[in-house]
Amino acid sequence: MKIGIYGGTFDPIHHGHLILARQACEQVGLDQVVFVPAALSPFKKQSAQASGKARLSMLRAAIEGQNDFIVDDCELKRPPPSYSIDTVLQIREREPNPELVWLIGSDNVSGLDKWHRIDALKQLVQFVVLDRGCSEKATHNYPVVRRNIDISATDIRNRVASGQSIRYLVPQAVEEIIRREKLYPESVT
Repeated sequence: MKIGIYGGTFDPIHHGHLILARQACEQVGLDQVVFVPAALSPFKKQSAQASGKARLSMLRAAIEGQNDFIVDDCELKRPPPSYSIDTVLQIREREPNPELVWLIGSDNVSGLDKWHRIDALKQLVQFVVLDRGCSEKATHNYPVVRRNIDISATDIRNRVASGQSIRYLVPQAVEEIIRREKLYPESVT
């Protein structure tokens, strides 16, 4: 069994995340992708705009019906900040034998050496970089899953705040949650 762990804020989950996760399954041979919403990233100055509960709800709605995509709320249950090593150890406890792959956005690779207990993490997972085609030339040796996708959660939040459509940027079920819960009322930078 080969499991991909896809951590992030997912504020909100969008088609870019889902397309790259699906491509990683096919390209890297993953049997499953575990989406792990962060309580609070140690590298972000502020918390997510949407609550953990709302982001969890959007994630579950986005992947409904895809048996090889699951959501794990372990980081939302732990006190912040969310450390990847703790998540991997928790998943390893439940699933002692699978090969673990950490799916990391290309924008986070340059700071990888600053991650909490990175040497231990590197012993437990293989890193695979998800590149939406927006990054500079790679300066690492990790396998890359690349797809040109110009969708960002920041843009989606700003579009919602300004009353613009987010249709086709997020799954319809996610858009319905955003509207129903009145998420993202203010623009962000």
